[in-house]
Amino acid sequence: MASNMPNYEQAEPPVNSTGNANSYAFPLFALTSLFFMWGFITCLNDILIPYLKGAFDLSYTQAMLVQFCFFGAYFVVSVPAGFLVSKIGYKKGIVTGLIIAAVGCLLFYPAAELHVYAIFLFALFVLASGITILQVAANPYVTVLGKPETASSRLTMTQAFNALGTTVAPFFGAFLLFGATHNPEAEAVAAAGSDLVQLPYLILAGALLLLAAIFMFLKLPDLGRREENSTHVADAWKHRHLRFGVIGIFLYVGAEVAIGSFLVSFLSQSSIAGLNEAQASKVIAFYWGGAMVGRFIGALVMQKIAAGKVLAFNAGMVILLVLGAIIFDGKLAMWSLLSVGLFNSIMFPTIFSLALNGLGQSTAQASGYLCLAIVGGALVPLLQGFFADTMGLQISFIVPMLCYLFIAYYGLKGSTPHRD
Repeated sequence: MASNMPNYEQAEPPVNSTGNANSYAFPLFALTSLFFMWGFITCLNDILIPYLKGAFDLSYTQAMLVQFCFFGAYFVVSVPAGFLVSKIGYKKGIVTGLIIAAVGCLLFYPAAELHVYAIFLFALFVLASGITILQVAANPYVTVLGKPETASSRLTMTQAFNALGTTVAPFFGAFLLFGATHNPEAEAVAAAGSDLVQLPYLILAGALLLLAAIFMFLKLPDLGRREENSTHVADAWKHRHLRFGVIGIFLYVGAEVAIGSFLVSFLSQSSIAGLNEAQASKVIAFYWGGAMVGRFIGALVMQKIAAGKVLAFNAGMVILLVLGAIIFDGKLAMWSLLSVGLFNSIMFPTIFSLALNGLGQSTAQASGYLCLAIVGGALVPLLQGFFADTMGLQISFIVPMLCYLFIAYYGLKGSTPHRD
């Protein structure tokens, strides 16, 4: 499969005469809206899971199929999306992704009307397929709009707006999904049915279509079109730090999504905080807000301290925090788990950039491998769901905790560039 991956690597566009990339300020501003939107949509799943769990009387494992279908799309669609973007360019790829994501949102309407869980899962897969195309097009677009030595900084800053979306989403979801009932417990949600999701996702569909129309008419650099070229594909996989980086992305995305997916249920437990779903949905904004703040702080810290060391330190802190959430009860356990977001903040862009270090012309193919690894968000939450059903919710957090052990190793040793 990997040997047929297209090369959509694009030479850096010319900067202006002053030697900086100010001429790309507006395109970068427009692209940040996309990072905000897919962060918003992804985090909305954390509110959707407990809602559908109550509406369909699901087990934890069944409820985690939401994340399985959503993040499974990354694995299925990443390679075809790469081919598509290589043919039509970044701008048209973004428009295509927005339209497909809007179609996915619209499918929530018939899913709620028919009250069929499988249709919800299909709608999520279609929605995530559009988001995947956006990721494939927008991430490299950000890196080429300016000088290469500041590419990581630009991507980290746009990722901060992704975190802003994840911070706002819990309030939006809590108000529209749980705000309609005075008693948002599971029984009340089940009695209300699944039709409350119609309005939020119709609003999202409208916003996505509006963004598609805006990007269609924006005058942006026409970049990203490349003919298929697999010359450097095999060479990319010879780099050990890339292979470990793929594992790191798989485990990080899986752990982050797993923790976020179970937060509402965790905070709802009487031994932790005893919050109802509406209250818990708002509190998790602290988790994602910490990720947003941490990215701004991390961008400054990594100008002085090696990225690998920062990654290892953050992973170590998360291990201690998750362990605290497993061992303790009450507010201590609650704030331990919510604080994980602050230290999660820099992990994805840092692992991504460390894995691509020194790959030269193999960079584009290596990026494709890393995008495929986002499928961890589909599998790790499902595994934790199984443990939650069989051993209990609190002890099930040992699954993401173990993921961070490898991430700490990657920061210390595994990210050192090495070619076989």
